[in-house]
Amino acid sequence: MRDLHPWHVLRRPLGPQAHANDPECGQRPVPALSYHGSQRVVLLQTATLLGVLLLGYGYFWLLVPNSEVRLQQLGLFCSVFTISMYLSPLADLAKVIQTKSTQCLSYPLTIATLLTSASWCLYGFRLRDPYIMVSNFPGIVTSFIRFWLFWKYPQEQDRNYWLLQT
Repeated sequence: MRDLHPWHVLRRPLGPQAHANDPECGQRPVPALSYHGSQRVVLLQTATLLGVLLLGYGYFWLLVPNSEVRLQQLGLFCSVFTISMYLSPLADLAKVIQTKSTQCLSYPLTIATLLTSASWCLYGFRLRDPYIMVSNFPGIVTSFIRFWLFWKYPQEQDRNYWLLQT
C-alpha cells in the first residue's frame, strides 16, 4: 500500500536516475529537476502565457457583465491566439531560406495544419462566424507558404538511411 501513496510516487526516480544504483547500467544519478538556461527561458515563456490566459479568464468572467459583449470579446481574444499559433512556424522562414534546407519543417504537420484550418474555415463559413473563418485563414496561407518552401528546397534524404538502401 505504501507504493501507491502519492508522495512516494513523486519521489520515485524516473529515466536515467532510476538505474543509478544498478552497477550493470553504469549510470550516475542525475538531478530530477536540473534546469539549463534554455529550459528556464521556455519555463518563463510558458508561465507568461499561462498568466495571460488567467488574466483573460478573469477579465471575461469578472469584469464584463454583459454576456453578448463577453462573447464577442472572447471571440476576438481566441482569434488572436489562433492566428499567432498559425503564424509561429514562419519564425523558421529566415532559417529555411538562409540554409536552403527544409529540415527544420515538418511535412506531416504542414498537411495537418492545412486540413485542420481549411475544415475550420469551411465550418465558420457555414455558420457565418467571422471569428472562426478569419482566425483559421492564416493556417491555410502559411501551409501553402510551407508547401512552396518544400517544393523550392526539397528535404535531403538522411545519409545513413541512403547508405542502408544500397
